[in-house]
Amino acid sequence: MVPAHAAQIAALFRDHNRALVAFLQCRLNSLSDAQEVAQEAYIRMFTLEHPEQVDSLRAYLFRTASNLAVDRLRMRKVRHEHPVEAPSEDVHLAPIPERHASATEQLHGLRRALRELPAKTSRAFVMHVIDGCDIGVIARAMKISERMVRYHVANALAHCRARVDELEMP
Repeated sequence: MVPAHAAQIAALFRDHNRALVAFLQCRLNSLSDAQEVAQEAYIRMFTLEHPEQVDSLRAYLFRTASNLAVDRLRMRKVRHEHPVEAPSEDVHLAPIPERHASATEQLHGLRRALRELPAKTSRAFVMHVIDGCDIGVIARAMKISERMVRYHVANALAHCRARVDELEMP
């Protein structure tokens, strides 16, 4: 990522995150969903291939977040209208060796990528994404603000995505 682009996104976060989360909270009727959607929008901003082609990063951020919120609402509706029912019988599928090998390789790649990160960034990512902890719980455990937790998780996600993309390139 270009350092100037990272600085622009950091400025967007500083200047507009509160408004973005409030905007999303009104649409989603949930603070935690609003924070998650905002985080995903920032991640998409981090991973833009040609950020210089975007006229207004703020407008792009809000449009991306709005689209993600619509997707979230659609997903809620589908889940509500078509709940997944547990199978009536105990179905056990044997693991496919190729899938197991691929998953193992991906796991090792993720571990390598996490070791490249600062300790706080890696810890916040693991606690949120892998352990499923809430942002507030992580902030209290790490004695940092919720905003910093989201920042660390977003950085870790962007870093891991970059590493996965590098592995997938022929």
